[in-house]
Amino acid sequence: MRITESTVDVPLPASPHGVVRAAVVRPASGGPFPLVLCFADIFGNTDAHLRVMRRFAGHGYVVASPEPWHHPLAPGTVLDFDKDRDRALACQDIADPAAADAAREALIAHFSSSTSAVCALGFCYGGHLSFRAAAFSPAVKAAACFYGTGLHRDRLGNTEATTLSRAADIKGEVLLVWGRDDPHIPADGRARIHRALDGGDVRFETRLYDAEHAFARDIGPRYDPEATDLAFDATLALFARATRPR
Repeated sequence: MRITESTVDVPLPASPHGVVRAAVVRPASGGPFPLVLCFADIFGNTDAHLRVMRRFAGHGYVVASPEPWHHPLAPGTVLDFDKDRDRALACQDIADPAAADAAREALIAHFSSSTSAVCALGFCYGGHLSFRAAAFSPAVKAAACFYGTGLHRDRLGNTEATTLSRAADIKGEVLLVWGRDDPHIPADGRARIHRALDGGDVRFETRLYDAEHAFARDIGPRYDPEATDLAFDATLALFARATRPR
């Protein structure tokens, strides 16, 4: 399937810049296609994240990734994994759940007339946001959450987020993807998230791999292509179930 890539600035009055910028990768023709909100890690819409977006767009999805730090940083800012690590962590420290919610809802509204369904996918910080999308946005039919950081503590960065406490509000299906050797999300943290979903009678599944944090990012020593392929196959199966006509 041929794909196209672009960016879109969606009006967002609550942002100091007036917009939230999103990277968009989509099939070049046909449609309407389901929308996948693809939330990046703390470094934003890096080349590694764009490669993930291309992979899912090639399966027949409009994949849109809002920049995670649209409130403190200028549109178009992408952070380097090495040189900008401290800057990315500083942004995470001032994470704003309300700003993230506003960006998500603006993006859903922007694509509402041209897509057939909405799913969410996210990694690390973005994994938390994909879970939050399922809990806070009724339009989201399925969410794949890759090693969502802070979720077990109910905090987005250093800010109280009340994401996990809204687990019972999830109406769609959830896939939780974990690395067994992830130092940021211990086993008891994973268990707490699972209990919250069980208690809310949410339909979900989990995949636990012998891998580290950020194992699906295809650069660096933590990258695990075998686990990534398995997790992406499970994600595509989830999205197909959620978006096929009833």
